[in-house]
Amino acid sequence: MREWWRSAVIYQVYPRSYQDSTGDGVGDLRGITSRLDHIAELGVDCIWLSPIFKSPQADMGYDVSDYLAVDPLFGDLEDFDEMIAQAHARGLKVIVDQVLSHTSDKHEWFKQSRLSRDNDKSDWYVWADPLPDGSPPTNWHSHFGGPAWEFDPQRGQYYQHNFLTSQPDLNFHNPDVVEAILETCKFWLDRGLDGFRLDTVNYYFHDKELRSNPPAQTRPQVMATDLYGMQRNLYNKTRPENIGFLEKLRKLTNQYDDIMMVGEVGEMGHRSIEIMGEYTAGNTRLHMAYSFAMLGPDFNAEHFRNCIEGFQRGAPDGHPYWSFSNHDVPRQVTRWAEHAVSEDSMARFACAMLMSFEGTIGIYQGEELGQTETEMEYHELTDPPALRFWPSVKGRDGCRTPMVWEKDAPNAGFSTGKPWLPVKAPQAAKAVDQQQGPDSILSYYKDMIAYRKNSPALARGKTTFINLPEPLLAFTRQAEDETLTCVFNLSKDTHELAMKAPAEIALGQSASISSDTFTLEGNGFAYLKHGPTTPI
Repeated sequence: MREWWRSAVIYQVYPRSYQDSTGDGVGDLRGITSRLDHIAELGVDCIWLSPIFKSPQADMGYDVSDYLAVDPLFGDLEDFDEMIAQAHARGLKVIVDQVLSHTSDKHEWFKQSRLSRDNDKSDWYVWADPLPDGSPPTNWHSHFGGPAWEFDPQRGQYYQHNFLTSQPDLNFHNPDVVEAILETCKFWLDRGLDGFRLDTVNYYFHDKELRSNPPAQTRPQVMATDLYGMQRNLYNKTRPENIGFLEKLRKLTNQYDDIMMVGEVGEMGHRSIEIMGEYTAGNTRLHMAYSFAMLGPDFNAEHFRNCIEGFQRGAPDGHPYWSFSNHDVPRQVTRWAEHAVSEDSMARFACAMLMSFEGTIGIYQGEELGQTETEMEYHELTDPPALRFWPSVKGRDGCRTPMVWEKDAPNAGFSTGKPWLPVKAPQAAKAVDQQQGPDSILSYYKDMIAYRKNSPALARGKTTFINLPEPLLAFTRQAEDETLTCVFNLSKDTHELAMKAPAEIALGQSASISSDTFTLEGNGFAYLKHGPTTPI
């Protein structure tokens, strides 16, 4: 078994926003195929596609109405097959977002389920009677605001939805549902897909007894949509039955050659790291998992160290997937701006830090350009939470605006028509055609990915942390034939360290060694090459 994914760099494509081939303002599969050379030239190993399945697009494809069809917005199955073939011809693997915890209310399964309480699909979703006073059966909240229950007058019952009311949750306690879901996964594996990114992987099962959640132990600073955080979400997700389903999925993928599954753990804080460990332990569950632990505003050495060491303790035989940005959070260069000397220095710094982490690495389209968050106006929004709770919630549109290819072309080369989200000047300025020089952020990403792949220490070395005060993060990556010490200054101030042993800077930014002093300026970092003694 090759297990290509263990040291891979995975590039996330948000299909709506990558390349439009038809002029309708929405990216599509043919557009992605036309830009595969850009992805291959980065040196990444795999493409992760956000959902391309048939959908009413109420939640931008995360509301699936047919698991076995490509949405016409993106093309058809022939376009999908051609994209897979062209990616494979360039040495790229392809995985696709699988949204299994819920469907669209337009899915045929749900249409039949809501007809009556005694048909073939009646128990395929989570239905429950009202309480005696007519209120929902539990106190569970939806992520998008309001209760996680919607009353359906046709059945005279509530159905559960962790997200939009148009995204009813499937009942994974029903073995017929499990079997149907496994069949949909098999359909795509048979077409040559190399694996899955499993959306909200800890949401598949609910508490069969429908117990209400207790209040959170510590009251959070609640945002407009985050009543969810006011509860300890014990009964609406991360149920023990989840493990059994993951094992069934793993048995399916084991029937194919070197397939990979990475699960998105929908949880914040240290608990997310524990779940990552639990879901990847041994070799019968997920190959990898990632959480939102590094996708938030926290930017300090203790936080990053706790994430990595927490995973090491919780899953010594598991495998992590680390990323700093995706389609759900503000872009990292903007998110961490208060800690940055400049946008470009933060882009380089974040790239170097991410590439030094043990495990598999994920980057999000535009990250390789040092792209920033797009400032949105209300009339430009499409994201449901932002539309409902603006201006206290800015939503996710700002990180989903189109990829920029040619600065002076209409819509920066994304589309000849009006794009579904605007392309604005600050983003167009970072277009691919503006970054062809050796000093560009794009060239930097290519160089860093190549360095990681060619470094035994970074590709497969074990991690041991070094105790340094904030804002310095330091650790060694040690393989049989190479040891590197990676040191990062997570601030705008200069810091100096005494050298304990000789070392040379193999790669760095704003870093220098003079006599026995190691200096890191603001956002400085270094990969230090040295002998058996740690130099700092």
